[in-house]
Amino acid sequence: MWRIKCCLNAKDNKAHRIWSSHKTIFVPYSMILSFVNMVNKAEENTDLSIVKTRDGSQTLISQRFGQHYHSLHGAVQESRHVFIKNGLSELDQNRTLKILEMGLGTGLNALLCQQFRDAIGKPSSYFSYEAFPIPLSLSDELNYSELLGASSNEVLHQIHHCAWETNIDLALNFCFKKLQRNILDGIDETGFDLVIYDAFSPGSQPELWTEEIFSLLLSRMNIGGILSTYCSKSDVRKALIAVGFQVKKLPGPPGKREMLQAVKV
Repeated sequence: MWRIKCCLNAKDNKAHRIWSSHKTIFVPYSMILSFVNMVNKAEENTDLSIVKTRDGSQTLISQRFGQHYHSLHGAVQESRHVFIKNGLSELDQNRTLKILEMGLGTGLNALLCQQFRDAIGKPSSYFSYEAFPIPLSLSDELNYSELLGASSNEVLHQIHHCAWETNIDLALNFCFKKLQRNILDGIDETGFDLVIYDAFSPGSQPELWTEEIFSLLLSRMNIGGILSTYCSKSDVRKALIAVGFQVKKLPGPPGKREMLQAVKV
């Protein structure tokens, strides 16, 4: 049995002792802190359970946030309607596209974007921010291959099992990078053509639906870039308009009357 001894109020990166009855080694404090954070985040998401939605695809329900990750009227059809039909498909498909996702969640949005762009054969770069990753054991149980084809299993596996903060190729022309951090802490990249805004609802995470966050996103987008979201609340629409987006209410997916599409002009 290995045990870790470290000073949690340390402010430097000095080595701290790990020992057993046989040997002692030293590791950086930053490595210990990263491990503790990883364990804490994993424990935070043990409240999740899988449910089947009306189109046959599965989603997750979080007891902690009191939210489901996709519409119970249909996970796949909601993502296709909000983020593909009224987002990705409205961009110029004959050029390289750069996509930012707020909320990796089940990986469904990334999977659908990869499939859509793979059919076109043009390069894409996809960056996904996720502060609370789902357990790998749950991601492996999701049934999206039943609706999206057997090949989607391998892509979804890569999405969830690949290393964080690392560029990987999900397909020949689809570069993917996931970042385990809160988007409020900043966005490293710029020049985005599409923002897939799929955070939990304003009632659950109000700090992610403010003028501050929308201004940050606007500053990272190209002219003509689109932000798509399932949320159509008036406060969210007003916040998007206030920072400079041109906002349209569009018909929502099954079970939801409206959604929002915001364009940088």
